[in-house]
Amino acid sequence: MAEQEEDFSSLPLPDRFVHKNWKVRKEGYEDAAKAFQSTPDESSPVFRPFLLDSGLWKGAVADSNVAAQQEGINALCSFLKYGGRDGCMRTRNSTITPIFEKGLSSTRAATKQSSLEALLLYVELDKADPVIEELLPALSNKQPKIIAATLSAFTSIYHAYGVKIVDPKPVLKALPKIFGHADKNVRAEASNLVVELYRWLREAIKTLFWNDLKPVQQQDLEKLFEVVKQEPHPKQERLLRTQQAAVAAAPAAGGGNDYEGEAEEDEGEAEVDVFDLAEPVDVISKIPPDFYENLASTKWKDRKEALDALYAVVKVDRIKDGSFDEMISVFAKCMKDANIAVVTVAANCVESLAKGLRKGFARYRGRIMSPMLDRLKEKKQSVADALGAALDAVFASTSLSDCLEEILEFLKHKNPQVKLETLRFLIRCLKTTRVAPSKAETKSIADAATKLLTESTEVTRSGGAEILGTLMKIMSERAMNPYLEGLDDIRKTKIKEYFDAAEVKAKDKPKPVAPPPKAAPAPQKKVFGKKSATGVKKAPPRAATPQEDPPPPPPTTKPAANRGIPSKLGGVPRSGLAAPSGALKLQKRLAGPAGASVPILSSPQRNIPTPTFDDEAIPPPKLGLSGRGLAGRPLGKPVSAHSELIAPPAASGMSAIERAELEELRAEKERLQKLSDDLRADKSRLASQINELQNQNAQLIEDHTRDVLSIKAKETQLVRARSDAEAAEQTVQKQQREMERLKRELSRVARAATPPMGMDAGDHIYRDAGISMNGTNHIVSGVDRYESSRASRELGYQRARSYMSSPSEEKENGGLDAQRGKLGSPESRGRDVSDEARSRGDSPGRGQEGRDGVTGQPIESWRRAAEVTSQLKARIEQMKARQGLARPH
Repeated sequence: MAEQEEDFSSLPLPDRFVHKNWKVRKEGYEDAAKAFQSTPDESSPVFRPFLLDSGLWKGAVADSNVAAQQEGINALCSFLKYGGRDGCMRTRNSTITPIFEKGLSSTRAATKQSSLEALLLYVELDKADPVIEELLPALSNKQPKIIAATLSAFTSIYHAYGVKIVDPKPVLKALPKIFGHADKNVRAEASNLVVELYRWLREAIKTLFWNDLKPVQQQDLEKLFEVVKQEPHPKQERLLRTQQAAVAAAPAAGGGNDYEGEAEEDEGEAEVDVFDLAEPVDVISKIPPDFYENLASTKWKDRKEALDALYAVVKVDRIKDGSFDEMISVFAKCMKDANIAVVTVAANCVESLAKGLRKGFARYRGRIMSPMLDRLKEKKQSVADALGAALDAVFASTSLSDCLEEILEFLKHKNPQVKLETLRFLIRCLKTTRVAPSKAETKSIADAATKLLTESTEVTRSGGAEILGTLMKIMSERAMNPYLEGLDDIRKTKIKEYFDAAEVKAKDKPKPVAPPPKAAPAPQKKVFGKKSATGVKKAPPRAATPQEDPPPPPPTTKPAANRGIPSKLGGVPRSGLAAPSGALKLQKRLAGPAGASVPILSSPQRNIPTPTFDDEAIPPPKLGLSGRGLAGRPLGKPVSAHSELIAPPAASGMSAIERAELEELRAEKERLQKLSDDLRADKSRLASQINELQNQNAQLIEDHTRDVLSIKAKETQLVRARSDAEAAEQTVQKQQREMERLKRELSRVARAATPPMGMDAGDHIYRDAGISMNGTNHIVSGVDRYESSRASRELGYQRARSYMSSPSEEKENGGLDAQRGKLGSPESRGRDVSDEARSRGDSPGRGQEGRDGVTGQPIESWRRAAEVTSQLKARIEQMKARQGLARPH
């Protein structure tokens, strides 16, 4: 009981934060929260112990007792709320991890709410990036409830601050893994987070993670998106401390609502931009290696395929900056291509490249815009649409001032199609530009549009009226009235209709009128003359009246007269002439304290002028009282009253020297302005010359490429012709060799057909048969003629086959032809017959005997002749069978 009654309130708060008793810790958390709320400012000493030891808050947030933990997180929220940015930055790294591990996943709703409030305060006091970085590891935690609670915290953070304050890219990159989690509560919280991000990003959210989701998940999310599409664009519900300070300071200047409205408008426009969410892609390394080679091909299909391959590479949301000079030159050349399909794909490539580079594409504008504007002469609408989209993308990377000169030049083009499409491009530029044109640019646009009102076609006249109406929407009606004075009422009515219907993003805000500068103090001139006498009140200065300055008299010097000598009566010294009031006024203006003279305020670049003396500096001679005689007389000639030096005050309060200097400065300004105008004109002329030279260079490159391709084609044709000539020469040589071979064969066959000097058995048989009987002789001679005609026919067939056969067939059939010639020759046949006769034992003497004995036996001779003939035919058929030849029909 004694321990329960013991009072620990006297202990310091840091000691109570680490006490082993949870009730002491709980009371310490409660007392700390009250102490923080009662502090006057962020520099109160109450915060100091907790700033020095951030571990106190780590233990408070992760307290083992749930009741004490709830009060500890409440104390942290109070500390952050009243301790300011310093407390946030010192404790952030120690507390966020225990917050998502034990606070967000707590079973107590109050603890969850306090933990979420602590995270929101961490974002509010500094920035969101460190908080998001500390929370992202929680998405890889093993416990599903911690992941689900962290996703819910992300949803609340984006709902409160929006995606302009909290970068969505790190969370979006982690979502595909979360959607693949096994726990349904985790997937449900991930869907809620995606829907919340879709409220801010719309379709731009799909650029980072959408393709990594399953089709079923995409369909479920699309159903949830349909509900969000009907809602208005969200606004930031909770402001950062810096924004709160700006809003608090804005009412003092009378513009609190304007600040908030502009912030919301800028936020709504900037968040849906896909370019900011996408990662830069290095497209230069992905260009096909044979791209430029294929693009130089003479076949339009090769060129189009090369551009299609490049278009697939550059069609990304964001492109890494690099050197694209060669690619832009290729695109400019493609704009002059004869095939419209190539022009269309090249325009698509330019559009994707300009959208991917944004401001990085501005340096290539001068090389690609003119060729595209010139190609607008194409009447096919698909080509005009592709070129228009490319021109819009190029304009988005630059400004109206950069593009206006070329646009106005092409508005004067002789081709009506180019003029019409350029006019439409200018209208789109005026509607999308965010910077209002200057007065000189407004005049040039209005003059060009006024000329278009007199065109012969109705479309062009309507376009001119739309240009004036859109320009009026930007510059206001009052600013455009001088340009509409000479127009009739019908045209003014049409311009007013376009003015009412136009939607622009730029507004000409007149500059605030600066207050008139304070009048500079009148230049003071040092007076060399008498001092003001005491006791004499000077006349008040009169209003200055402008009058012409008299020529200054020649300066005179008189040391004795530079200082006035007071009289014995205490008054001013007498002078022969009364001092005019103007002189008194000048003296009063130039006199300093106690009558001291004030030095002249002159320009630091101007030499000090020769001092001038006023009328009192040269007094007339004194009479009587002074008794000085000649010492009191002036050395100079006495000055009359009407010619006395009186410095008339100028209207501007400047002396003649300063006015002269001002005139010199004005003359110098005019000279510099004229020089600036000349330089601008030279710059414009040189720019036009550069553009013309670039076009000429592109034309020369194109001609050179065409000549090189033509030369290569001619060389290819020449090589082919040489190859054909060599093949023909080889064929001729083969034919000549074949002819020689046939001649040799013919001569050999002719020699073989000639009967030899000696007679063999066959010839003796034929001769016996011919001597004994004419009929037998006729039969034998008929057989000989048949055999000779058959040999000639075989020779003709052989020649025809040799002419029709190829060299390879000649080689393959060479041995057979030789064997055929050898077997088919009459000489060989004669040898075979003689061999047969010898085998039968016939001899010349025996033949003679038979011939003598056959004279009386004709029947026996007939038999022998028929026998020999049948033997010869059988031998011929055997030779044919050996040679593989059939008898010709």
